[in-house]
Amino acid sequence: MKFAIITHVVHIKDNNHYLGYAPYVREMNIWLKYVDDVIIVGPVEKKAPSTIDIAYEHDKVHFRKIPNISFTSIKNIFISLFKLPVILWQIFWAMKSADHVHLRCPGNIGLLGCFVQILFPSKIKTAKYAGNWDPKSKQPWTYKLQKYILNNTFLTRNMQVLVYGNWENQSKNVKSFFTATYSDDEKKSIEKSNYDVTEFIFVGSLVQGKNPLYAIQLVEGLIKKEKSVVLNIYGEGIEREALENYIEKNQLERFVFLQGNQTLETVKNAYQKSHFVVLPSKSEGWPKAVAEGMFWSCIPVATSVSCLPYMLDYGNRGILLTMNLEQDLRQIDEILINKDNLVAKSKLAKEWSQQYTTDVFESEIKKLVSK
Repeated sequence: MKFAIITHVVHIKDNNHYLGYAPYVREMNIWLKYVDDVIIVGPVEKKAPSTIDIAYEHDKVHFRKIPNISFTSIKNIFISLFKLPVILWQIFWAMKSADHVHLRCPGNIGLLGCFVQILFPSKIKTAKYAGNWDPKSKQPWTYKLQKYILNNTFLTRNMQVLVYGNWENQSKNVKSFFTATYSDDEKKSIEKSNYDVTEFIFVGSLVQGKNPLYAIQLVEGLIKKEKSVVLNIYGEGIEREALENYIEKNQLERFVFLQGNQTLETVKNAYQKSHFVVLPSKSEGWPKAVAEGMFWSCIPVATSVSCLPYMLDYGNRGILLTMNLEQDLRQIDEILINKDNLVAKSKLAKEWSQQYTTDVFESEIKKLVSK
């Protein structure tokens, strides 16, 4: 089977191998176990690989480089319009020569792929919609357009669209799905009964959308309430300098630590010794950081966006943030006071997340590719 991936993920070429953002490539490597040839249509940048870049694991990867595009300014719009014919041409020929077409959405390249796939109604197709599928959520019009095309059974045929969460009034194209990081072999019981120092962890890009500042403010508020707490932040991004300044200005150097990008194993060890995983994000698809933390018995503290209310069982196995600082501090404080409640929520979080392992994920992917 020849498998075509249409993606906006930026790649790096290193010694004849193509590398990309580790969580995405790690997932795609599971898909690639069940295909003979791979065509990847995506952008490439000349830069050195980082700790969060890994390579595709397949002997027959045919990469079709396309330019990156952006519509964030009038200048970028005009430049991107000139690039569109080349991109559409590459997507078209990749789809034409493939037996199975796989779109990665939402994104600019995914949107173009949504249009081109209409020309191939008989092809077997899947789309991974990694964003928030909630029909009621406020999103850019380009995201809504992708969702409309993918959900429309007249425009999009022979397609399974993998989305996070269960949503009403969706077409037969839409399939509720999940993602996973850890295997069945990694399941183990971690009881976190020692709360002499309560450890919070934030894992994600340091950008406004992920709202790492609010995670710091939550811990700062608990410190003012004389709670013994620390926060470790894993990730990099444009907000790092602002966070460093906030930590210094408010004398939080002994309580909040910016750990930067780290390996999967390092983050895994950090989850195992943390008590709470915090994600005050403005928008999510499947929040892997929350699911990963829960796998290691962390109590999730997250915003009520996308499928997060479902993941947290509407507050029964975690805390849904209101984004009102005093109210959220009160919620956390109430749990910290009641040690039995702490242990119970931690156990519920672990039991739920450990249902979704890479073994289960791979068996579901195999079914999709085999069709």
